Amino acid sequence: MTPAVFQAAGAVIVAAVMVQVLVLLVTSFRRYSREREQHNLALELLKTQVNIAKGVIKEVLSLEFSWPGLRKFTIKRKVAEGGGVCSFYLAPHDGKPLPAFKPGQYLTFNMHFRGEARDAAKEVIRCYSLSDSPGHTDYYRVSIKKIPPPRDNPDLPPGVASSYFHQLQEGDILDVKAPSGKFFLDTAQQNPVVLIGGGIGVTPVLSMLNTIAESGLQREVWFFLGVRNQGDHIFKEHLQNLVLEHENIRLNVCYSDPSDNDVEGKDYQHKGRVSVDLFKRVLPSNNYDFYICGPPPMMKSLTEGLKKWGVPDDHVYFEAFGPASVKKAPAETKKEGADAGPKHKIVFAKSNKTLPWNTSDGSILDFALANGVNIDSGCRAGNCGTCVTAIKSGQVTYIHEPGTAPETGTCLTCISGPSGDLTLDA
Repeated sequence: MTPAVFQAAGAVIVAAVMVQVLVLLVTSFRRYSREREQHNLALELLKTQVNIAKGVIKEVLSLEFSWPGLRKFTIKRKVAEGGGVCSFYLAPHDGKPLPAFKPGQYLTFNMHFRGEARDAAKEVIRCYSLSDSPGHTDYYRVSIKKIPPPRDNPDLPPGVASSYFHQLQEGDILDVKAPSGKFFLDTAQQNPVVLIGGGIGVTPVLSMLNTIAESGLQREVWFFLGVRNQGDHIFKEHLQNLVLEHENIRLNVCYSDPSDNDVEGKDYQHKGRVSVDLFKRVLPSNNYDFYICGPPPMMKSLTEGLKKWGVPDDHVYFEAFGPASVKKAPAETKKEGADAGPKHKIVFAKSNKTLPWNTSDGSILDFALANGVNIDSGCRAGNCGTCVTAIKSGQVTYIHEPGTAPETGTCLTCISGPSGDLTLDA
């Protein structure tokens, strides 16, 4: 053989060896990738199982350490968050363990305003969402905005309950009912979620976000916050840190009225309000569970827009945010051209009043108060149970599902209307 032939043969042998080595490397890499993927899947499954086990344990502890009626809590810390918001860290005055809660739930507070002429001997009941995860066993946290007088009527007084809270100091004691509410995140599931908060309505969805972040699972989360500008942007640094530390969390902050000092892309991501049009631009699809809490116009716009976008009703969860949130007619909706006269009669037995009611009169509570029938109330959103009233005859229809279902034979007057003639023990 000539040297050229030997060189050619050698080159072929070298090439064949290199091909075999390359095939071996590719095969080994693929096997390693599969093994690594299986390892990651096994790790995620283990994390999920551990979190489910933790959830079961928390549920057991929640039942064991929960309490009926009122319990004394001490304000251990009071932290100004900006934007007229303070966070209150509450520890049980008796030093006993705290039950776990579901992220998104709220506490109910009984407050007594003694020594003030306008509120002498008056009990005020309010519900405030827990704003941190259930992972902290030594405290509960609520974050409360001091409600100023309405912009269109500045002569009216500020919010009574929120003003009372803001004048409290560390060491003060409050009467508190156990966590409750049906607006909460299912931590046993790992389906992707969209969490939406408007203003101080961020508190329950922040609890959900913190819970997911602390779980260590890679549950896909899109977090939307709507505020006016940086002056109202509470928990800003905390939210930014969560995004840096967790690749599964995507933050979208909307400023409806940014100031000259607010920088798009740094302080906020979108100019304008949180909207379904924004979701369509940002989200990969509408295949998410949506959790919403915010002011009434935002809630109404989003729930209606999501329905038009094709999101099923059972994928949309919202927290009633005061008496004007996401309302439907409490009884049958008046058809076009239908008789606008009285629909039903409501008998207030204790007050000895029989009055005609129609759909334009709003809830039973609003109707009663407008006609001089006194019914105690608190949250006016179907959560605290203060307005519960016995039904002597008839039935009611609810505007939305109550946060806590009333006992049989009673109704929550703040979120209900009569479905026929009705007699109440009021």
